[in-house]
Amino acid sequence: MNFLPEHINFYAEQHTQPESVLLQDLNRETYLKVLYPRMVSGHYQGRLLSFFANMIRPLRILEVGTYTGYATICLAEGLAENGKIFSIEKNAELEHIARKYWQKGGIEAQISLHIGNALDIIPTLTETWDLVFLDADKENYVNYYPIILKQLRKGGIILADNVLWSGKVADIQTHSDKDTISIDRFNKMVLADPSVECVLLPVRDGIMMIRKK
Repeated sequence: MNFLPEHINFYAEQHTQPESVLLQDLNRETYLKVLYPRMVSGHYQGRLLSFFANMIRPLRILEVGTYTGYATICLAEGLAENGKIFSIEKNAELEHIARKYWQKGGIEAQISLHIGNALDIIPTLTETWDLVFLDADKENYVNYYPIILKQLRKGGIILADNVLWSGKVADIQTHSDKDTISIDRFNKMVLADPSVECVLLPVRDGIMMIRKK
C-alpha cells in the first residue's frame, strides 16, 4: 500500500505533525480487534485529511466508509462552527469502536452515523456537501461518484481513497480483478469529466483529489 521506500516513508512521518493520543489509541485498538486493520487511515494520511479539512473549513462533510472512525476524527478537526459529518458504514459491528472514540474526543454530537448501504442512504440525505471522503467498496466508486457530485457544492472537494489500489491500476492488463478494473474505470471517469478538476496524489494507496468547477 505504501510505495515509498520504508526509510523515506519513515522520514516523512517523522517530519509530519504527530497524531493525538486519542488517534494512537484508536489505531492500536483497530489493529488488535478488527479484521484488515490496514484499512484504517493512520497517522500520515490522517494528518493530510485534517489539513484539507482545516483549509476548507467545511460546514457539511460526507464520509462514505466509516470503518473504526479514525478518518472521521481527523476530518472533524477542520469542521466549521456548527459543522457536521454524515458518515456511512455498512458494517454495524464497527459502530461501537467508532462511537467510543468520538465520545472520548468530544465530537459525537457533530457526527451523524448511518449504518447500511451507502447507495441507498446517500440519495436520502438532503445536505449540500463541502467536502467528501470516499473510502468504501471499490467496485461501487463509479456508482457513488455521480450521486455525490450532484450534491456537491460548486468548489466542493471529493477525496477518493485507494485509487492506486496497491499499484495494480498501473498494470491493468495483468490485474483483471473486479476492484482493480472498477478503480481504473473510476479514475478514467473522473479525468474525462469536464465538470471537475482532478489531481491523483500518490500518497499511501493513492488519493484522487477532485474539485467541482
